[in-house]
Amino acid sequence: MRTPLDDLGGEEALKRLVNRFYDLIETDPQGARIMSMHFQGHGLAHVREEQVNFLSGFLGGRKHYMEKHGHMNLRLLHDHVPITAGDAEDWLALMDRALADCGHSGAGVDRIRAALRRAATALVNRTPE
Repeated sequence: MRTPLDDLGGEEALKRLVNRFYDLIETDPQGARIMSMHFQGHGLAHVREEQVNFLSGFLGGRKHYMEKHGHMNLRLLHDHVPITAGDAEDWLALMDRALADCGHSGAGVDRIRAALRRAATALVNRTPE
């Protein structure tokens, strides 16, 4: 059975996507708040690897993150970070750009975008002040 990770091109394509995404987080003004959130945790170098590990399982591949940490509960992982709807939209916009920059398109990638949108909006836990 074909997985969303297969539609993306496998783990190597996922690594390229995550690296492009975090390059955008580090350089695009739209990523500034997201970048500051990561410095409340382990920083961006750590999160690049963990994002690959998480998204591999999330997209139907090997569950590296669960093997390493015992769970893949997104809300639990992000509960300590205040996330607004605007933060979720910024994350999604930069991920969309990363997908496009890496040449990903088509129905399979549209399904990935929809799954990422559901996950990102589920993490919203704060309203703007």
